[in-house]
Amino acid sequence: QVQLVESGGGLVQAGDSLRLSCAASGRAFNTMAWFRQAPGREREFVAAIRWSTALTNYADSVKDRFTISRDRAKNTVYLQMNNLEPEDSAVYYCAASLYVVLGTKRNDYNYWGQGTQVTVSS
Repeated sequence: QVQLVESGGGLVQAGDSLRLSCAASGRAFNTMAWFRQAPGREREFVAAIRWSTALTNYADSVKDRFTISRDRAKNTVYLQMNNLEPEDSAVYYCAASLYVVLGTKRNDYNYWGQGTQVTVSS
């Protein structure tokens, strides 16, 4: 049974940092990613990492502020978020793809975590 378990969300102030974690179990994946969804908005792509090579892809809105990484021994993917802005407030979801490499669309991903809330106050 595949499980993706996120942790690390919280309430911070603008300019602060947070690190999200996603522990994966159940099978191997091609790519893991983070998406986010703010109230009243579509779920949007944030960052992705190819498990085998650690090649990454980022949304323009977070490039240079966020870093996605993975720990193969712990089967965990991380999202380091620096210089957070109120516009980054959302529920952040971990996602895993069996086949698509560094996809940016929801349909590219086969499995999803339950989400973790990130709130950035101004």
